[in-house]
Amino acid sequence: MMRNPNDLQRYDDGTRMNHWAIVLLFIAAALSGLAFFHPSLYFFTAFFGGGTWTRILHPYIGVAMFLCFVLMFMRLWKENVLNDADRAWLDKSGEMFRGNKDAMPPVGKYNAGQKIVFWLMAVSLLVLLATGVLFWHAWFPDLPILARRIGVVLHALSAVVLVLSVIVHVYAAIWVKGTTRAMTRGTVTRGWARANHPLWHEEMTRGK
Repeated sequence: MMRNPNDLQRYDDGTRMNHWAIVLLFIAAALSGLAFFHPSLYFFTAFFGGGTWTRILHPYIGVAMFLCFVLMFMRLWKENVLNDADRAWLDKSGEMFRGNKDAMPPVGKYNAGQKIVFWLMAVSLLVLLATGVLFWHAWFPDLPILARRIGVVLHALSAVVLVLSVIVHVYAAIWVKGTTRAMTRGTVTRGWARANHPLWHEEMTRGK
């Protein structure tokens, strides 16, 4: 498909492929994890070949998701550092929820809400990896039982944070019309960029 010369590139192909790999791995990790979270959700094990295979595959899926996120983190972390402009945006965030976007301070490539979600995902995935190791019996069979019990609790809490962060991320992408094409086509319209990320729009169009 020919790219519209009036569009702006927001993500390259590698970033988008990495993003969708994380999405697929997240779904698999979430379903396999939920299967052991409560007996009523055990039916999710059917997607993975039964309870035994679900228990075997879940940690490997989680590690793969973490490694893919590390690649994305390395690409995007600098653009997600919070600054004074983000604090001004947060002070006015009530206007955003009331639908008064014109009252919001101009933002760059990401607004403060997107940056907070990014860091919540990063921290929760790091905790999930660290705590998952504590009760990964196949590779670490001799760890203290108390460490395993603490790890299970922190693992579950971190999973809840990650799931809620993903829900917010998906809702925001759907709520702001024109956002999803950034991760499907890699581009956004200049009108979308000017309306939602004016400082980034200015940066991308300067001298053009």
